[in-house]
Amino acid sequence: MKILIIEDERSLSDSIVAYLSSEKYLCEQAFTYADAKMKVNMYEYDCVLLDLMLPGGNGLDILRDIRKQRNPVGVIIVSAKDSLGDKVKGLEIGADDYLAKPFHLPELSMRIYAIIRRKEFAANNILESNGIRIDLLNKSAVVNDTPIEFTKSEYELLLFFIGNKDRVISKSAMAEHLSGEMADMMDNHDFVYTHIKNLKAKLAAAGCKDCIKNVYGTGYKWTEL
Repeated sequence: MKILIIEDERSLSDSIVAYLSSEKYLCEQAFTYADAKMKVNMYEYDCVLLDLMLPGGNGLDILRDIRKQRNPVGVIIVSAKDSLGDKVKGLEIGADDYLAKPFHLPELSMRIYAIIRRKEFAANNILESNGIRIDLLNKSAVVNDTPIEFTKSEYELLLFFIGNKDRVISKSAMAEHLSGEMADMMDNHDFVYTHIKNLKAKLAAAGCKDCIKNVYGTGYKWTEL
């Protein structure tokens, strides 16, 4: 899952990145109002961590832009401004949660998880499709009670497919999901084919075949069998 951390305090932002990366999240950073606004307009994220006091502008204006565009991304305000008025204003504009500084990183991680689970998977901890049972909390998967070991990219790709079942996903969309803004700097997205090939092979070996369909010239889609 892809997280955008909008926080001007670099040491805090870096510590959040280090912790969430260890939890298998893909993290991107924005340190100024202008950088944050550019990224939320150009890229898709599963959750945004939003500081209110930013160089060049107010984080609430970024939140207003996100909701004005009907962007459903989960937003957690993380701010040293812990007044009731700030909380109410942020939630009124469309934030999903509000966490006052200082906070514990495990708590932040669980709040991110709760928002993504609610928005993407109808608040379930267990996701099932085509005989695959995925424990979202433990980030593990089994097919017919047989555990399957996925790499981080394969696991993220599997969730991306199931979360968009019966929708055709382009190679560029998968590249952005897996590598974020770095996708724009790549000469090609052939690495996506490698991850799809490995994912399909592991699923087939466990008895789950033909879930991922190739839509010629367009992309791939996850089909319920």
